[in-house]
Amino acid sequence: MRIALLQVTTGPDKSENLANVSVGIRDAAANGATLIVTPEATSQGFDQGRLDTQAEELDGPFASGLRELAAELGVTIVAGMFRPADSVDGLNRVYNTALITGDGVHKGYDKIHTFDVADYTESATVKPGADLVTFVHEGAVVGVATCFDIRYPEQFKNLARLGAEVIVVPTSWADGKNKREQWRTLTVARALDTGVFIVAADQARPGGEAHAGQASGPTGIGHSVVVSPNGQRIVEAGYGPEIVYADIDIAAVAEARASLPLLQHAS
Repeated sequence: MRIALLQVTTGPDKSENLANVSVGIRDAAANGATLIVTPEATSQGFDQGRLDTQAEELDGPFASGLRELAAELGVTIVAGMFRPADSVDGLNRVYNTALITGDGVHKGYDKIHTFDVADYTESATVKPGADLVTFVHEGAVVGVATCFDIRYPEQFKNLARLGAEVIVVPTSWADGKNKREQWRTLTVARALDTGVFIVAADQARPGGEAHAGQASGPTGIGHSVVVSPNGQRIVEAGYGPEIVYADIDIAAVAEARASLPLLQHAS
């Protein structure tokens, strides 16, 4: 299976983001990728205005545009977007959704663990999801998680117990002190916890490496990565926009789990 990670910086306009990411998706497909993962907030970057004004259902123009592109290219695309959710205290909340589209699949995963920390409360504008989601690509079961979910190992273990051999993680990881090191550690840890391939596509770091380590808000740090079931970083991006590729052999999942059968133990 050939996977592509599109590390991009998305802006405030949904139609422009669709047009820009479509160019990268076409390039990735032309280079043989069949599973193409873009970051969280691909439809509209964080800190780029109200999310509810451009939120849409899975039959809206952004999701439909990617559906048509996936069908044209014969690929499966996973991309971050936002869907209308509810209203709380006068605020229209959205779901932070990872769209999965291609090969007869068109559905979404709603991020379960919102980024609620000391100085940022994502749940004020984003309603947490509740359901685990998997799909099948080239005979392999693929689970879906989003960004802050990666701090919760049981979600990844439960996806693996549902059969996931690959887990894709669209992300917009905040920069700041030790944040790159945390990201790199967590992606490897979740692979080792579960014996799966972790495929994590992050937003590029605004301003690139020159601003590395400075607090950025939830707008990306780069370092998109594919990690093998034994914890090896197969490929890792830098800070700026780029497309990275990984060719993976799903048989490595069974080998990792046979040597270290962690999932046999109750949660």
